[in-house]
Amino acid sequence: MFLIIANVFLLGCSAGSGSSLSVIASENQKPGDPNWVLTNPATEHEIEGYASAASVNRGKQISFFVSTSDPSFRIELFRLGWYGGIGARNMLVAVTLPGLSQATPIPEPISGLIECHWQPSYSMIVPADSDPTNWASGVYVAKLTALPSNKQSYIIFIVRDDTRSSTYLFQSSVTTFQAYNNWGGKSLYDYNSAGGRAAKVSFSRPYASGSQSGAASGIGAGEFLTTYVPQGVSFPAGWEYNMVRFLERNGYDVTYISDLDTHERPSLLSGHKTFLVVGHDEYWSQQMRDNVTRARDTGINLAFFAANVCYWQIRLEPSALTGELDRTEVCYKDTTDPTAGPLQTLQWRQLGMPESALVGVMYVTDRVDSSIEVDNATTWAFDGTGLSDGAFLPGLLGYEVDAISTSSPPNLVILANSPFQLLGHPVQYSQMITYTAASSATVFATGSMQWSWGLDDYNAPELRPSVLSRYAQQITRNVLRKLGNN
Repeated sequence: MFLIIANVFLLGCSAGSGSSLSVIASENQKPGDPNWVLTNPATEHEIEGYASAASVNRGKQISFFVSTSDPSFRIELFRLGWYGGIGARNMLVAVTLPGLSQATPIPEPISGLIECHWQPSYSMIVPADSDPTNWASGVYVAKLTALPSNKQSYIIFIVRDDTRSSTYLFQSSVTTFQAYNNWGGKSLYDYNSAGGRAAKVSFSRPYASGSQSGAASGIGAGEFLTTYVPQGVSFPAGWEYNMVRFLERNGYDVTYISDLDTHERPSLLSGHKTFLVVGHDEYWSQQMRDNVTRARDTGINLAFFAANVCYWQIRLEPSALTGELDRTEVCYKDTTDPTAGPLQTLQWRQLGMPESALVGVMYVTDRVDSSIEVDNATTWAFDGTGLSDGAFLPGLLGYEVDAISTSSPPNLVILANSPFQLLGHPVQYSQMITYTAASSATVFATGSMQWSWGLDDYNAPELRPSVLSRYAQQITRNVLRKLGNN
């Protein structure tokens, strides 16, 4: 049931299971609902929307801003997870609301910024009783359905639980989602921007669809379900959701934040043993890097199941329209940035802070689709796999890959040394690594974005080949066990 108070909806859900299972294991025993999937994506802007924040703590309010050409629309809320393979659980009985067509802003002429100032369509307070499985921390989507056209899209958001100290803290990389998002005609990239890329992008706008066939199945969810990769470059399947399904299927004790929270709320990192970065996490602010480095240096383990991590420095600025903090992402990518010095929005390595000093490896190239080659099979990462040096994990190297550098920590251990060759180029190598920080924290990095495709087959074979790997699953369990027990 829900109660309308001044256009704010107070939601109530059933109590938790009361079992001794982890919050995530208990949550995933609840029934899934296949209706979370988009069956008629709104590829022509028939319905779209954005949230008032990338994440919301339990007990706090979030609002959704929706534009549709139809006279009304339906909103449903789902928590994404495993749920017996169904993939999501319905959290709100569908609510039908009047439709409103809201304006697409004209890009700001100098920065290219496109920021919406829409009327809110629906607001809610996330429940926060003593049961942590009631609206458990996780990745959520609002599914929007225009009526009567039945066109559909998502609004993605994170529910946090700032009071719960879980073993693992999963960061969703929304600053990278936003960098590639070209809703309104502009992203931080030339390839999908009209009249050249922007230097500033706003979180106050919907997430557009990627350009490749099949990418529209994730429209409105950034790069969580599908991606913004250009035509002909790679597959449009995303990376984060596969890891979420693996973690929740196996009952790992995990809570969720966005990287805007890593920027704004460094105290959230301290209540956990291991900080997880997954897939594609390219855009970092100085505060993000400082906060993650500080976490490592106070003994919190870091696991980068990802590549191209911490490549561009960004700044976060208030909304140009409302003054709300951190709603504008800034990245000029060159010296046209009017801010000079250490906060200039260049590559971290151009600023004398190579990302490999933190991650252990750093970006070398993309358009890779190859295999990971085991190089140090006697180390703990390969326990129980039966793998030996020279064994290959097919299809798990790519799409962007990392390698060690002269700035990598001196005590780094190479776990995999994987050859690949791009057309017209000599053979290169990408590394999977681990190292121990001075604080005794363990850092692990796959050096590959596609790692999570070995953990779960979501989006295969429809949007990409299946590369499901029991070896990758066991290596991931080994990493999580070691980092969760340190």
